Amino acid sequence: MEKKPFVTKEQLDEIVKTYPTPFHIYDEKGIRENARHLKKAFSWNKGYKEFFAVKATPNPYILKILQEEGCGCDCSSLTELMLSNALDFAGEDIMFSSNATPAQEYQYARKIGATINLDDITHIDFLEKCASIPETISCRYNPGGTFQITTDIMDNPGDAKYGLTTPQMFEAFRILKEKGVKHFGIHAFLASNTLTNLYYPLLAKTLFEIAVKLKEEVGVHIAFINLSGGIGIPYKPTDVANDIDVIAEGVHKVYDEILVPAGMGDVAIYTELGRFMLGPFGALVTTAIHQKHTHKEYIGCDPCAANLMRPAMYGAYHHITVMGKENQPCDHKYDVTGSLCENNDKFAIDRMLPEVEIGDLLYIHDTGAHGFSMGYNYNGRLRSAELLLKEDGSVQMIRRAETPRDYFATFDFSDILSKMDYDI
Repeated sequence: MEKKPFVTKEQLDEIVKTYPTPFHIYDEKGIRENARHLKKAFSWNKGYKEFFAVKATPNPYILKILQEEGCGCDCSSLTELMLSNALDFAGEDIMFSSNATPAQEYQYARKIGATINLDDITHIDFLEKCASIPETISCRYNPGGTFQITTDIMDNPGDAKYGLTTPQMFEAFRILKEKGVKHFGIHAFLASNTLTNLYYPLLAKTLFEIAVKLKEEVGVHIAFINLSGGIGIPYKPTDVANDIDVIAEGVHKVYDEILVPAGMGDVAIYTELGRFMLGPFGALVTTAIHQKHTHKEYIGCDPCAANLMRPAMYGAYHHITVMGKENQPCDHKYDVTGSLCENNDKFAIDRMLPEVEIGDLLYIHDTGAHGFSMGYNYNGRLRSAELLLKEDGSVQMIRRAETPRDYFATFDFSDILSKMDYDI
């Protein structure tokens, strides 16, 4: 598939007059349309709800858009819970899925009425002692082994630190039932960034089957089944995008085959999508500021891995468009780099692009999820601004760029940096 920017060269030329690069920019129109499409695809399930994975894009302006489209929040930390609560998400619209969870975080989750998703059987006693057991609770399931689709191994849950084993699920549900839990949820995340319409239906089959057994053998009410995330996006032009309509109908078919005959046709289906919801609707916009001609040809840009870690951390591919040169031949080979003192600080390696000149705007695709949010301050690098391209074509800053004052702010308890010069 051809990858096209959601913003034009002319628009960016105007934007950079006010907001210098680098910055992440998000497409409000695309976000809203995608959220509506997802909701419609799963409309066959009366209780369906998408709990957006806040970790993917923890920006209040983005969360408000998704809230307006009927989404909840999936949180994994205290600050994500605090953010969701501050935005007036109701407790039942907040899912708290964490691991190695501190007592303070469970206490806050109980305070705001979030639905807790336990990651380990030992957390039952821990939660009871520090915050009490609620009437509705979920447990994260890990069946172990490998997760396969036909002959392809998608991921290896047996090596993952998350979730309860099959025997632990039955034991946990029995214990929780004795402690007064009335409504149960089941959650699992068995593969990441899948590009197949078969993943969700096969995951659903696994969860639906254990749900029926838990109901029959333990005598509990399964209120919801959370398919979590894992639906990927086509980062490469050669990737084939998932079809959410086909995926949702595949889950529907398995639902009717397994849950309905067991008298469980009232079970709500939840999802916790981050990448699918936001990935294609964000981009990192950069300026080429240096060229280097040594053993290879390098283009040095104004952001670095502090702005987008995925290529350095995972070797992940992000497509790059040289704005204004979309129709020129890709006949130059470059490493596109940032300025960190790390050799893996590269947005692209041996990438064929049109000839890049200093001052060109480079649009790095698909950074809407796990882009800005994975940023960090190594080398004292500062994180960039976030902008929103609104439906009417205007642009709104939704996070300002960090400044040196932000970087040094945690020394505010001391006068050791009293001579710091911020006038730069």
